[in-house]
Amino acid sequence: MRIWVLRIENSFLSLQWMKCNIIYIVWCIVALLVSCEGAGGVHGERKEELLTQPVVPEHRLRLLFAGDAMCHYPQIVAARQADGILNFRESFAAMKPYFDRADIAVVNLETTISPDAHYSGYPTFASPVEYAEALAWVGMDVALLANNHCCDRGRRGVHSTVATLDRLGVAHTGAFADEDDYARNRVLHIEHNGIKLAILNYTYGTNGISVPQGCVVNMIDTTRMVADLDIAIENSDCVIACMHWGDEYSRRPSREQRRLAEFLHRHGVDVVVGSHPHVVQPAKADGKSVTIYSLGNFVSNQRKRYCDGGVVAEVEVVKDADGECRYSLVITPVWAAMPGYHLLPPEQAGKEVVSAAQRADYERFMLDTEQLFVRGLR
Repeated sequence: MRIWVLRIENSFLSLQWMKCNIIYIVWCIVALLVSCEGAGGVHGERKEELLTQPVVPEHRLRLLFAGDAMCHYPQIVAARQADGILNFRESFAAMKPYFDRADIAVVNLETTISPDAHYSGYPTFASPVEYAEALAWVGMDVALLANNHCCDRGRRGVHSTVATLDRLGVAHTGAFADEDDYARNRVLHIEHNGIKLAILNYTYGTNGISVPQGCVVNMIDTTRMVADLDIAIENSDCVIACMHWGDEYSRRPSREQRRLAEFLHRHGVDVVVGSHPHVVQPAKADGKSVTIYSLGNFVSNQRKRYCDGGVVAEVEVVKDADGECRYSLVITPVWAAMPGYHLLPPEQAGKEVVSAAQRADYERFMLDTEQLFVRGLR
């Protein structure tokens, strides 16, 4: 079994090393001066001043981003127990340690939630309340709703999805039940560990379905996005833009994705996270910003090559004493094992992937993903 986790930090570590060495040299010089008994005890006073200066601690925040959480009808069938109860927790159980160690976990919820038993899969998704409850159980703190399936069940679907998330205490943005919901969550502000976040979410479209009257969906529109970013940047340490974009099943970001990512960073976005292609696309991080073009599928019934898994991205935000933030990125591949759609990070795959056919599919997914990140954006 191949087990790996990819850490993308580029020049960040070398810059940090250089900074530490410069600080060390400065302190050596200060220590040398202090050790010399100078006239009038000046150096002794300087030593006392240095030792009594307050040390401002760094603030750290660990974010987790998961890709497309879909719910095709076979997933509903697989979740139904002998007693009739729907149990989706088993699908997510192996991912719980990842969510537990994150301060804030963000998931693209690519389905509507139905309070009744009229469930459906592709092409118009309506999933059981138990599906959302399982995602909340595993640790989803923020649900992204701006995607091409958010209007699949019309006004009722948008309202029931928002109401379910509110009941579960899961924050949400991107699609809104009404103007009041839009006013509250247009820019999702979260403060944790002394770091202020602003999260925004946009989609390229809604599969030709009109946005229901009274509801609001954030569309990718640069004029509107700039207005939102003006609000987001104010009183925020870190701005995150989650984009539902790109070409389905393309493993390379399109020219439009690259253009929009550059646009977002130019207008103050620190972390860009993409979804929609249903396959993994490259990512980059340079210490000052992070760009993830596509996380691929978090969970789905898509079993063809490249679609049967995805990655979760852990972004660590460190705010220094000057209020500046640094970013590092860790990518972990996650594969969905059948028949129960059990999501397997690398350390779990050896325990559950037992058949020769599944082992071959798993190894192929891991090799494809590894090669994608080795090639990067070249």
